[in-house]
Amino acid sequence: MGPKNIIFKKMSKDKSVAVYMGKRDFIDHVNTVEPVDGVVLIDPEQLKGKKAYVALSCTFRYGRDDMDVMGIAFRRDIYLCTRQVYPALQDKKQCTITKVQEKLLRKLGENAYPFFFEFPDNLPCSVGLQPAPKDVGKHCAVEFEVKAFSAESQDAKVRKRSTVHLMIRKVQYAPEQTGPAPSVSITRDFLMSDKPLHVEASLEKPSYYHGESIQVHININNESNKSVKNIIISVDQTATVVLYSNDSYMKSVDLLETGDSLGAGGKMEKTYTLLPLLANNKERRGIALDGKLKHEDTNLASSSIIKEGVLKEVLGILVSYRVMVKLIVGGLMGTSEVGLELPFQLMHPKPDSVKEGEEEDMVFEEFRRANLKGMQEDEEEGNISAGEP
Repeated sequence: MGPKNIIFKKMSKDKSVAVYMGKRDFIDHVNTVEPVDGVVLIDPEQLKGKKAYVALSCTFRYGRDDMDVMGIAFRRDIYLCTRQVYPALQDKKQCTITKVQEKLLRKLGENAYPFFFEFPDNLPCSVGLQPAPKDVGKHCAVEFEVKAFSAESQDAKVRKRSTVHLMIRKVQYAPEQTGPAPSVSITRDFLMSDKPLHVEASLEKPSYYHGESIQVHININNESNKSVKNIIISVDQTATVVLYSNDSYMKSVDLLETGDSLGAGGKMEKTYTLLPLLANNKERRGIALDGKLKHEDTNLASSSIIKEGVLKEVLGILVSYRVMVKLIVGGLMGTSEVGLELPFQLMHPKPDSVKEGEEEDMVFEEFRRANLKGMQEDEEEGNISAGEP
């Protein structure tokens, strides 16, 4: 049996339009971004002379939909591109289509029309800040959506029952080429001590996968007359909301208080293991997460990789990680800290792609909009509900 190619399908409530897509994750390779492609299936009888459109949008939310103040919504539309798919403006035979689109068009028949969007190179990736356990609704997040709808014209009022929304993600994977492993050293002099304290810290590589343990190597040569009382090591996540406020949120997503000590004149070389996981941070508000689809589990946000020359201000939420090593040093004059930072990337490995020429079986995954809780009929266009994929 050949590999399965999941086809995501979603139909509007009045059955006038349906969207079919071969994937919902689109890879940002920094220099290029995978295009968004799919097929819209229309029902001419349900359209009743209306036109069919498909749109790709990127929205930055920084508050719930019900938190509008004086008519001002806590959201910003970063990007919107709308295309007419029916009546077709171009002969389908002249369109450049993917293999998945070709199979879908063959299977769905003459009322199926392909669509194709290219991401601008300055859009952020899908990421959001984790709400508190009691918070409900949508919160600070960058979201992407494909929307198909039928209407008299592109600018006409759109009925919600004639609209279908399908959330997608723009994601980045760990780069194939990596630089040197992070390493840092520091020499600290103290009052009333003739000799200093030397500390070296290093990681084994510059990039780690989600769920992978991080080995932190520490080498201490304490020539001073002070004593090291404790060694504290943490993995810190920094999420900077650059689009509207430039606020930064630094959270320790893993913390190890070793309890190790070292007397004056002593030496120590040791390796510690840390494992940053969302499972250990589920109740903590403000931690950045990768964008998620439906109610599936997600993970800590991946590190942001920025294309050279792109303005950071339009990138929504930027995420970075570091390992922080703190030595608590004590003496007659009290205690002080000696700190070292080791920046690294936390990302997903690039998934294996289907080999060229390898045949795939199509398996349809359908989203039944009417069966989802919290959906209400509404004659006007509205945002997708919190419970809807």
